[in-house]
Amino acid sequence: MCGLAGEFRRDGSRADVSAVERMAATMSDRGPDDSGVWSQGPTALGHRRLKIIDLSAASGQPIVDAAAGLTGVFNGCIYNYRELRAELQAKGHRFFSSGDSEVVVKAYAEWGLDFVDHLIGMFAVAISERDTGRLVLARDRLGIKPLYLAESPGVVRFASTLPALLAGGGVDTTIDRVALAHYLSFHSIVPPPRTILAGVTKLPPATVRVYEADGTTRDRVYWDPTFGRADERAGWSERDWQDALLDSLTTAVRRRMVADVPVGVLLSGGLDSSLVVALLAGEGQARSGLATFSIGFDAVGGREGDEFVYSDLVAKTFGTDHHQIRVPTGDLLPPLEAAVSAMSEPMVSHDCVAFWLLSQEVARHVKVVQSGQGADEILGGYHWYPPLAGVDREQALETYAKAFFDRDAAGLARVLNPDWLADGDPAREFVAAHLGRAGAQTAVDAGLRIDTQVMLTDDPVKRVDNMTMAHGLEARVPFLDHEFVELAASCPPELKLAQGGKGVLKEIGRRVLPHEVIDRPKGYFPVPGLTHLEGKLLDRVRDALSAPEARRRDLFRADYVDALLADPNAELTPLNGNKLWQLGLLEMWLQSHGID
Repeated sequence: MCGLAGEFRRDGSRADVSAVERMAATMSDRGPDDSGVWSQGPTALGHRRLKIIDLSAASGQPIVDAAAGLTGVFNGCIYNYRELRAELQAKGHRFFSSGDSEVVVKAYAEWGLDFVDHLIGMFAVAISERDTGRLVLARDRLGIKPLYLAESPGVVRFASTLPALLAGGGVDTTIDRVALAHYLSFHSIVPPPRTILAGVTKLPPATVRVYEADGTTRDRVYWDPTFGRADERAGWSERDWQDALLDSLTTAVRRRMVADVPVGVLLSGGLDSSLVVALLAGEGQARSGLATFSIGFDAVGGREGDEFVYSDLVAKTFGTDHHQIRVPTGDLLPPLEAAVSAMSEPMVSHDCVAFWLLSQEVARHVKVVQSGQGADEILGGYHWYPPLAGVDREQALETYAKAFFDRDAAGLARVLNPDWLADGDPAREFVAAHLGRAGAQTAVDAGLRIDTQVMLTDDPVKRVDNMTMAHGLEARVPFLDHEFVELAASCPPELKLAQGGKGVLKEIGRRVLPHEVIDRPKGYFPVPGLTHLEGKLLDRVRDALSAPEARRRDLFRADYVDALLADPNAELTPLNGNKLWQLGLLEMWLQSHGID
């Protein structure tokens, strides 16, 4: 787990090493343990390292394989690196380190652009070929690890964070109108390749991109699972599905124990993270002192701010070394500012502050944690999936949009000044195209697919990556093991939607968890002080929307903003997000990153 940066020149000049050094320096939080820079002609690579596997200097990056003529930088973790190392050694490759970074480079040397098909894990990779001048970028199947790009005539820069690209200089920071429409409509999600800035894009998940020395570029999408029934599982019973998913999830959890440092768990007390704890305990991890961490906040406006009763029960059941983190409401403003600064893109979820605070505490104890993130998207845990079960594919868009969209085109016109309105209704058009693609059997399958491949990547996954890495903490997500996702995608929707959602997972949970954790209302990661705006937090939003930079940008209609400020908690999104917070957070993010 680290941060990478680089530059690739296509105008015949040498790479700007100082720009790459500036980019890498901004990611010292992601990689506090070591740094490195390499350059040759038109290419320069930089790296910040967090030591998790092979703590020696031999696994320092950039990794240079002189015999193969390859140099690479890598962010993430390859859980099957030991098996791949043995396979590559049998093919004649010789290793100078015992870590996973060198395995990635050697895998490319052996299999070329198909190397990603052999990797099980989360990763963003950049590899430079000495003899051809080619640059290859790749991102993992679920987009767990980020990779941002800034392209201009003759040069491509890339980095693990958007602010790193800003530090390199020369980025077009104009607001992208289409991305702005997505942000305000698609519950703050901006699908790849766009970001909120016109001059920055992001490599889509499951994509390998090749930049040739002659300036040509090509992409390969190497993973796109089918969300439908598989013939070989047509005769499976409910019990068969439970057994198969439990076995696959156990494998995923076991894989994510690979580390040369202790591995803890972010334990909310919900079904998903509790299952991770139970399966780790089943693998013997609890006997070696499994550390678990939970966070809670003061209640505000009648909303409870913790679920300690459940996390305490799970910790006691499995004998973990448990840590409760309590945050009083008055302390929220400083961590809010820090969380906004840590965001690679504006993210409105109040969970960001919770994860920032949780990560700050967890990083004092461990460098790696597993979390239960992704189960709701993979196994049908959200309230908008059951309505999809009653419609056909042609009606999926209306049903999904009603539950998930914050605004339609008319709503955008009420929020944005005319100069900032995009043509058409970009979010609706994007979602319609995605839901209508082949490869999803039912409306539920199509909804699960867009949430797995788009929403999950550009909201919850990004949120956790940004907030944990701000403290040099590696977060691993077993529910996003690609083999588990493939299996779950083929599971009949009725098994997922049973029992109010995640029915098949609840039945698995009944085998290993206290029933109180399963048979209870669905919980969330609550930060009541950010859903009910008042006091200092409301003042902060007001200040952001009235700052000189905001006035110069003039994104939002003054009458709309004034109405929200007059009654800050009256207007909510269908998912109970605060619409005033959505506008204020965007301005806070832009101002925090010096975008005028």
